[in-house]
Amino acid sequence: MSENQTQENQPGAAGSFFERPQVRIERIEIGDGVRLGIERVSNPAIGLGGAYGTWGECVDNASLPAALSDQLGHPLEDGEVLNLSELGFNFRHHVPPELSPEEQVELEVKVGARFLAEAAHAAGWDPSEVEAVLLGVTIPASGDYLERIAFEAGIPEDALKVTIHKACDSSVAGLNLMLNPELPTNQSQPRNLARELLGRKVLVGGLEGLSRVLLAAQDKQAIQLFGNGAGILGVIPGKTMKFLVGGMKEVYDTEGVLQLHMNYPHSHLRVEGQSLIEVSQPGEHSLLYAGLMHEPLDATDPVVMAGPMGMVKLFVRSGVIAVRGVYASYRELMAQRGMPGKEIAVAIVHHANFKINQLKEKQLLKEGISIPMPWLLSEFGNVSAASNMIAFLRKLQGLVPGDHVLFDGFGAGTYYDVLAVELGGPT
Repeated sequence: MSENQTQENQPGAAGSFFERPQVRIERIEIGDGVRLGIERVSNPAIGLGGAYGTWGECVDNASLPAALSDQLGHPLEDGEVLNLSELGFNFRHHVPPELSPEEQVELEVKVGARFLAEAAHAAGWDPSEVEAVLLGVTIPASGDYLERIAFEAGIPEDALKVTIHKACDSSVAGLNLMLNPELPTNQSQPRNLARELLGRKVLVGGLEGLSRVLLAAQDKQAIQLFGNGAGILGVIPGKTMKFLVGGMKEVYDTEGVLQLHMNYPHSHLRVEGQSLIEVSQPGEHSLLYAGLMHEPLDATDPVVMAGPMGMVKLFVRSGVIAVRGVYASYRELMAQRGMPGKEIAVAIVHHANFKINQLKEKQLLKEGISIPMPWLLSEFGNVSAASNMIAFLRKLQGLVPGDHVLFDGFGAGTYYDVLAVELGGPT
């Protein structure tokens, strides 16, 4: 094991995502055309497959400040330019700002439909076989976004469609909902999704058009850090992926260290002792899990961030507690099964930034918890709910049936979902 496990893939080593030989590049004919890159990944021995990628203009760190000057109306000052390579990011992808709002939505619907269809095919299914979709998205392009992309992808109308708004934690929250029958969010609702989806063909992941969102932003950190990205995985719960242990944690961001505008339904109320998550049913076959956010005072500003150290303090302290609790449950379960030496093969941690993951790993090591936590995404920027799924897909082909994987999600709100799973075999 290396001294610093997060550096399995060194930040700065990767080139542009569009240059990868496995990436299929398409052109979405909207405006002057928008480039879309998708990579499929499959592991037949496990029975898992999925697709990930990005869309828009690829901008490297050196070109980014100039590219953002038109959006801000003035150049970034020297002290405002982030050392993005130090934070683990070399590129990010932006949609054309000259597209109309209607064209932005149309673009994201076409992109989303392509990712769903490609993920289904990578899992060995036709989209018409998909029985449920759980999608994490921070700020959706439209209120019926999942329904629209599922329809365009050829997914049946009666397939369950679950949209999750818990910022960067949303895709791991989807995994937890899909796999963990004891999850408080499942226990408190009439429909326990983990029980309902057992043995079914499910697409789960994150799809984030963050450059669209940030066209209206003035926060100089956010517009440098975030970009577009998607990662969707095809899973048969209980067969290709089996739940071991898991949990969730909510710690309201009282100080507003990471403020996010909610453009989705939520009462905006915070009640002591009650969950920050509200569940609604916008359609006959649709569910919405919406997390309360500390919103910016200016309703037109989508995101406001504190300094980098504020992000570290916000996520590391509670994040370590969340991982520690689940890891303790994992060790107890392995002892009960007579497998006390069984280890986690890899931890798939949200790629908020490299320094956060480094410090989180360091704090866990102090508590005697040593899990491989590779840094796997340098070509995308922070892609919020998509990052865990992209990272998992990048490790998928090196995993084998029986491997145990820890998923660690966290995001604005603040929300934490952590779970350990066992990978199965083909059905």
